[in-house]
Order: sequence, then structure tokens, then C-alpha cells
Amino acid sequence: MNSEFSAVPITKHVYWVGAIDWNIRDFHGYATSRGTTYNAYLIMDKKITLIDTVKRPFFPEMLARIRSVVDPSKIDIIVSNHAEMDHSGSLPEAIELIRPEQVYASSMGTAALQDHFHWKTKVLPVKDQEKISLGELELQFFETRMLHWPDSMFTWIAKEKLLFSQDAFGMHLASARRFADELPETRLIEEGAKYFANILLPYAPLIPKLIERCRQLGLNAEIIAPDHGPIFRQDLGAVLERYLQWSAQKPTDKIVIVYDTMWESTHMLARQLEEQFQRLGHPVRVLNLHVAHRSDVITELLDAGAICVGSPTLNNQMFPTLADFLTYAAGLKPQHLLGLAFGSYGWSGESIKKVADALTSMGVEVLGSCKCKYRPDEETRTRCRHLATELSNALRAKLEQG
Repeated sequence: MNSEFSAVPITKHVYWVGAIDWNIRDFHGYATSRGTTYNAYLIMDKKITLIDTVKRPFFPEMLARIRSVVDPSKIDIIVSNHAEMDHSGSLPEAIELIRPEQVYASSMGTAALQDHFHWKTKVLPVKDQEKISLGELELQFFETRMLHWPDSMFTWIAKEKLLFSQDAFGMHLASARRFADELPETRLIEEGAKYFANILLPYAPLIPKLIERCRQLGLNAEIIAPDHGPIFRQDLGAVLERYLQWSAQKPTDKIVIVYDTMWESTHMLARQLEEQFQRLGHPVRVLNLHVAHRSDVITELLDAGAICVGSPTLNNQMFPTLADFLTYAAGLKPQHLLGLAFGSYGWSGESIKKVADALTSMGVEVLGSCKCKYRPDEETRTRCRHLATELSNALRAKLEQG
């Protein structure tokens, strides 16, 4: 069939029929500088099946890719692995056009879809480990609650050794290539880490348990097909190992300095800290929120051991960009960090305490603070250097203890 968009074969029976979003630059607060994909999958068997749909504006693209393989009206089953609108947004249109025999979701997915669409469509809830036959192939469902929504589930095809992993193992990366082995490994690691840090980090303790459960159940996948980004068909052990490593959030001697500044005074303190950390041999990342995005800071924290946060005082409050970042970071719950607060002020200076309190409420062990009135003098610079040395010593002692 001729089509403006074409499906991409994954196996003898399975095709990618998703959509590429080259232009998205923000995904609920996460900077997607390389765009994304919304992956949907078509299974050709006696019962033709569609796994997930796409964000609503991309429904025509998905439909065209399906038509390059089969008339959409011949689809018998639709499976919704995840009810978030970037995957279910076009589900009502798909159901109306296709009129499938059955739509499946997890029990919580069925409820979530109802809450999204307030429809009369009957969605059949499937149980954890339940199986349905498509003919030659068989689908098996595994609940993965809170990875990263309550409704999330995996769909497994044992005969193909193919795992549809919904948002797990994904990344926001638009590309003309569908497979991870066709892309630079450094880009995959960079975007995979950013996705993990900004989407899955709050649920990190659940991930090792999920991976171990998959192993125990014999889900020895040779292909992992996520809902965003490329499909993995090689080096799956490395993919799983990266997830285990990121989940552990094991601290290193890397230190992240994040700040904003009004008249360069807080900037001067940030550079003083940076110079001292470098003298002491630490890898340092300095991010000014005037130009750096909150999601890039979180990504840097994924393998850091400490964070130093600086803010000037504005109207008795911390600077807006710092309040934004700290609110965002609190929801993602980074672990095992030491920290410092620093900043400048004109006559009141509340921001430094507010930063320290925000870090403490996040679980960061705050070792002290450094502040200056207007411009930093030599005494303040010395205080910053001493505080940096104290943090360095504490971090290295922590690393030695394991």
C-alpha cells in the first residue's frame, strides 16, 4: 500500500507505527531539546493488534503507517499499556475508526482512561501475568505500578522475546532511525540518563525489584520496545545495567553548583566555590539557571555527590528561578547528596535560609551556608573556600565509608 508514512518492521510479525515529534521542546517541565517519538506497535497475527496509540495531533501519522501494512479496520485488538495522554490521546479516535473487538488495559488503566475520556467505551481490565492468544503469538501482561503511573504495565511476546515496556527504558529523542544500534551510544546514554532523572527518579527504589522480577519470570528479552525513543535489539544487558546504576544513585566526588544572580554577587560566590573544589580535585559542574534548564541540573545530579545552591534575595524571598528548581527537584527526590547554600542580599537576606531549608526538606544533608551583603569581600571569599573544603572532606569521608 502506498502511504505518506511507512511502518518499520521490527520482527516478522511486529511493526513500529508511531510518530516522530521533531519540534517538541518541553515535556511537562522537562526540556526536550532533541524532540521525541510516540511509539505505537502493530502486531500482524490472526488477531491483528495495536499496542498503544500516539499523542492526539499525531493520529493521522500513526494511521498512515498502519495503512502501509493493513487496513486499520482489520485491527481486532487495542492494548493500552499506559494511560498518559502522549500514548492514549488518540485512543478515542482510533477506537471510533477501527471499532476493535476488544480494548485491553490494566485494572487501574481502565479507570484512568475512564477519568480521561468520560466515555461509554468498554475497556477490559487484564490481570497481572494474564495471557491472551492472537493466533501464532500470545500476549502476556505484567503490572508495573508507579513505573511511572499507577496504571503502567508491560506487554510481553514470549515467542518473539519482545517486551513492550511503555515508558520504561525510553528517552525523548526524535530520529529518522528506529533502532538504538543505529545511533551514537553517547547520545543514547545522555538522553537515557536525562529521561531517567526527570521521569523515573522518584520511583528508583522500585526499579531493581522490577528487573529482578522480570528475570525470575523468564522475561529474557531480545528486543525492548519502549513508548519513547529508539527500540533496543542489541546489548540489552548494558541497558538494564544502566538502569540499575541510575537507580542506586551511588554518590561520586562530582559536585554540582546551581545558582542565579542579579548583580553578579551570587555569581562571584559560585565561582569561588568552583575554584576551591577544582583545587581539591573534584569534577565540578556549574549551572546558572539564567541559561541552564532545571531538567539539565537534575540530570547532572544523577551521578553527583553534592549540590551547592545559590540565590540572591528578592523581596524577602529566594530568586524565582531557584524556587522553581527546588520545587521541581523536591518532586524528583534525588538521594544521597550533601549540600551547601549560598547567596547575596541587600538588607534582609532570607533567601539563603530558605534555600537551606528547601534542601533539608529534600533530604540533602546541608553542611552550612555562605552569604554576603552586596559584594563579597575577602572575608566572605575565605569563608566560601573553607566551607568548600569542609564539604570536600565530608564527601570523601562518605565515599570511603561506601
